[in-house]
Amino acid sequence: MPTLGRFRFLEAQPPASVRPRGALLLLHAFPVNARMWQPQLSLADRGWRVIAPHFRGFDGETPDPPAISIDDLAGDVIDLIDALHIDDAIVAGLSMGGYVAFAMLRHAPRYIRGLVLADTRPQADTPEGVEGRRRMIQLASEKGVEAIADEMLPKLLGETTRRTRPDIVETARALVLSNPVAAITGALRAMMARPDSTPLLSSVHVPTLIVVGEEDSVTPRAVAEEMHTQIPGSALVVVGGAGHLSNLENPVVFNDALAHFLDHRV
Repeated sequence: MPTLGRFRFLEAQPPASVRPRGALLLLHAFPVNARMWQPQLSLADRGWRVIAPHFRGFDGETPDPPAISIDDLAGDVIDLIDALHIDDAIVAGLSMGGYVAFAMLRHAPRYIRGLVLADTRPQADTPEGVEGRRRMIQLASEKGVEAIADEMLPKLLGETTRRTRPDIVETARALVLSNPVAAITGALRAMMARPDSTPLLSSVHVPTLIVVGEEDSVTPRAVAEEMHTQIPGSALVVVGGAGHLSNLENPVVFNDALAHFLDHRV
């Protein structure tokens, strides 16, 4: 896995025989890490330099200093882009990764050449959502990451995946368990304090793709459709047989949608 200073990330470079088309930056969900994007690294074969960073603390690292806001995570991503001498990128964020993408839109829109918002929402947490985050912080602190995996997997994965794809269930569980408690609790605190990004939507003027798993109960189709109506010229794709981790549950459809967007809209 490449490292650059304090940054750790997955990377796939285009073959020498393919014309380079730019950078594709993949921002991961909670409570997994950048390895969730393994099925999307193959997009390098189409000319994209695919980069998937671990947010600070994830995949076995200890956050230093701990993330206290989504803006912290966005700042880390921007620092990585600068360190890699990348001028701009297609930024794709799923769930928490989408929150980080919204923060990048607020603070550094010049880095975003195109936008993919997958299984995410622009709204801030409701009071009930904040209370749920606090309960999960307590659960992680008292019972560890295994308890978070037990709590989250039924929400992360759609009914079809849980019923027919035990391999994906185990992959998702392993992704959760590879993260330390400090990363989990830090991300929860960051997410519960994030601002409402809904006012940004009408000002998005880069090509935008919105993706949602048909069985996503965390950020359901109605949320994606509302974003689609508010972002001018955006495209919407519903991934069948998938829940919240649509890229992992149905990578063929997800990758086809992403490739079509990259080929025809960017």
